[in-house]
Amino acid sequence: MPRPGAEISLHASDDLPERAAHDTAPAIAAPAVPAYRVETAEVTQSFSATANQLGVDAAATAKLARALAGRLDLRRDLQPGSEVRLVFRNGAANAAGAQASAPAGPAGAAGTAALATTSDAPVAMRVSTGKDSHDLFLYRNLDGKAFYYSADGKPAALSFLRYPLDYTRVSSDFSPNRFDPVTHRWAAHEGVDFAAPVGTPVHATAQGTVTFAGWQTGYGRVIKIKNFGEFSTTFAHLSRFAKTLRVGSAVRQGQVIGYVGKTGWATGPHLHYEVHVDHVPEDPLTVELPIRTALNGADMERFAQQVQQITPML
Repeated sequence: MPRPGAEISLHASDDLPERAAHDTAPAIAAPAVPAYRVETAEVTQSFSATANQLGVDAAATAKLARALAGRLDLRRDLQPGSEVRLVFRNGAANAAGAQASAPAGPAGAAGTAALATTSDAPVAMRVSTGKDSHDLFLYRNLDGKAFYYSADGKPAALSFLRYPLDYTRVSSDFSPNRFDPVTHRWAAHEGVDFAAPVGTPVHATAQGTVTFAGWQTGYGRVIKIKNFGEFSTTFAHLSRFAKTLRVGSAVRQGQVIGYVGKTGWATGPHLHYEVHVDHVPEDPLTVELPIRTALNGADMERFAQQVQQITPML
């Protein structure tokens, strides 16, 4: 032991004996980062505003809204007082937790994590309306595609989106006989008008091929898409088209194809949207839409593990 007042010299050496290396105290581990966090908010305005309040970005909010559209009417069913509860996977826990949380893949290798790993995409959601609640889980299947599913493995989103834009105030319904405010005549209104500001993005409601993109009397700037099966869709009164959109272009569900305007016979900015089944116009708000295929086999087994893990947090 050094004498009181004695000077002490310290120096670093790269030549520590092997024994000293083993005798050193273990490093203090950093605090573990929780794998998940839960955020809850009451709906005061709209679902989109609530999701944004909880930290969800615009793209993920649109995906959540499309998933919920297959379960409830966001305009009618989601009223002030409804509650949105989201489960996020913490970004800091992703690298360490992804392999551990993933079920074993082929030949015993760790499989791709089924849970989403971005902080802005909730891995689960519960929406409580007061009358009932809806739980959805984000699952990345063995093909690498991520969709929201109910707990029984049924897809939340339809193969067809119900609404072609996020702003969904209906200004004129589908009707076999409506008084036209432009022509001042009674005639069939073969679609639904969604009032929205000029420039609001318009999304393809299902995958398909563009059969027309141009100007037509009455419609103004209009896009027509041949979708799968007997379905086709029309989007009219647009201010402009997406830059890369051409006749023959393949479009995917949710892709921005144009922007709301007031071209053609329009008294104000809105989107006129039509759905045709076997060339017959149907009400876009009530027509029966096709659904995606439910999970099965190995995907269902992995998904069930995820649901069991996440459900207690909802």
